[in-house]
Amino acid sequence: MSNIAPDTPRSIATIGPLGERLTVETLPPRTTTRWVARRKAQVVAAVKGGLLSLDEVCDRYSLTIEEFASWQRALDKVGLPGLRVTRLQEYRSAYGR
Repeated sequence: MSNIAPDTPRSIATIGPLGERLTVETLPPRTTTRWVARRKAQVVAAVKGGLLSLDEVCDRYSLTIEEFASWQRALDKVGLPGLRVTRLQEYRSAYGR
């Protein structure tokens, strides 16, 4: 299920989690397997900013919708520290499972 309608113009850039300019070319590589908090936040920002649809992100990075949604919830509720795997237990109560 795409969150960008087919006739909606696509953004060519958006602002990343650290204030940087994000484009499709500056997103983490498709082959990313080590997901640090910054990379997760960049992917969430790409969807929010209209660079890629939810479907495209899930396909590009082999993510499930649930996994992406958990990143989005953690970022919305706790911020960048909430995306750190080492802090997952600490923040779980803040944004739910």
